[in-house]
Amino acid sequence: MDGKHDSTMVEIFGQTYNVRGEGDPDYLTELARFVDGRMREVAAQVATVDPVKIAILAALNIADEFSRYRQQRESAAGIWLEKTEEISDRLNKVIS
Repeated sequence: MDGKHDSTMVEIFGQTYNVRGEGDPDYLTELARFVDGRMREVAAQVATVDPVKIAILAALNIADEFSRYRQQRESAAGIWLEKTEEISDRLNKVIS
């Protein structure tokens, strides 16, 4: 990242936002499309048309997905650590 804060126009749920951030504007656009998609999925499943409520429900869905991903990643890291220690113990026994 070059430290430069560029402005990128994105559209989320029918609203245009001017977003400032470091790095690739295409990445910000991709994030905005992701959020827009989630909001549209939520809007199709709920009775409300209030965009704030839809945004909150979409944010909760994204947070849940992230939390589950993080838990799976931590679990996988724990398994890899156990396996590494097991292999290290076996190698130490063979070498000794």
